[in-house]
Amino acid sequence: MAGDVYSLEGFAVPSGIEELHLLLDHAGSDHPEVDPSDLMLFETAVVEIANNVVEHARPEGEVRWRFALHVRPGELEATLSDSGTPYLGDIGTAMPDELAERGRGMPLAHAILDEFHYSRVDSANHWRMVRRGSTGPAS
Repeated sequence: MAGDVYSLEGFAVPSGIEELHLLLDHAGSDHPEVDPSDLMLFETAVVEIANNVVEHARPEGEVRWRFALHVRPGELEATLSDSGTPYLGDIGTAMPDELAERGRGMPLAHAILDEFHYSRVDSANHWRMVRRGSTGPAS
């Protein structure tokens, strides 16, 4: 089985986060073989990155995004592309000071995901997120 693809596109606005949650819930319902813990952790990482796009992408309210989720045996892969200005921050793994009020999303995503990449191609930001786990037997 090659796997299923779930997608969503629109504006990177707060209501898009709810749509993203619904899409991930739908994928989980369609794939009971996906370990619920893997799906929950994957969703946490994906939503952290999506929230960053909603909060920081410019011009605010005008940024379009496209999300695709691939459910394959043993793997969940998401790509999130947005038309916002380039991301200039650090996607590193260092957790900020315990008193910091921001900056935990990227390190958290790194901790949860098996692969996490950012690139800027063709005037768009591209985020790739992969979690491998107990999502059924490999075929």
